[in-house]
Amino acid sequence: MIVVTGATGNVGRPLTRALAEAGRRVTAVSRHAAAAPDGVRHVAADLAEPASLEPALAGAQALFLLLSGDMHAAGASPADIIGQAAASGIRRVVLLSSQGVATRPFGPTRIAMRAVEDVLRVSGLEWAILRPGGFASNALWWAESVRAQRVVAAPFGDVGVPIIDPADIAEVAVACLLDDRHTGGVYELTGPEVITPRQQAEAIAAALGSPVRFHDLTRDEAKAAMAQSMPVELAKDTLDILGSPSPAELRVSPDAQRVLGHAPRPFSDWAARNVAAFR
Repeated sequence: MIVVTGATGNVGRPLTRALAEAGRRVTAVSRHAAAAPDGVRHVAADLAEPASLEPALAGAQALFLLLSGDMHAAGASPADIIGQAAASGIRRVVLLSSQGVATRPFGPTRIAMRAVEDVLRVSGLEWAILRPGGFASNALWWAESVRAQRVVAAPFGDVGVPIIDPADIAEVAVACLLDDRHTGGVYELTGPEVITPRQQAEAIAAALGSPVRFHDLTRDEAKAAMAQSMPVELAKDTLDILGSPSPAELRVSPDAQRVLGHAPRPFSDWAARNVAAFR
């Protein structure tokens, strides 16, 4: 049995589906009741209360651990989940971490995530760590404004980073969960090219077949909007990267291609597959 946390999210959904299609028994975990693919068991649990995971972890051998934004807030103890997993008999954990752990090690949310990584490394469990950069699916933040006004509003319109398709993260996670060769691996995951928010808007317009206007937000405007759905510190850390990426954050990593055997998908591919969200 493989347990997938964040199973209703942009990484968890394709990961759950891929594992089920591979014939693996899967338990999908999310905070609230949700539909799951045929043959997949769903368990509602709150990662802020690791003991609530016990029913999901019972009898399982592997865990994909995705920590939601509120798990980075002050007072959260995400490392306790690893202890709960070990106590429940889990043998392997694949952790979705962040590129910023290496590129921005002193950001508050990065310090917290590195602490989780360190707990996992010394847990006695088999492990792999995935460190993606920005997600292509973050463009869904613009879906409502594109539907209503054909506008993408974002900060730093002409500053790009090599964002990655969550489907590629999910494929790498499948490999790490199923293949012993990836035990102890730390993988930096990026897309195949640097792309700016303005270029993302152009790709969405191409997928729609209609023009989309780009509107530059100030950093403060963007922080206020992001803080509605994530801790303020996480919003600040994210904007630091988006506004002034370091050379390491501009680098296109070869890790996804090494694991998957093919190049990661470009943003235009993600936009074409998800165009219905913007119609």
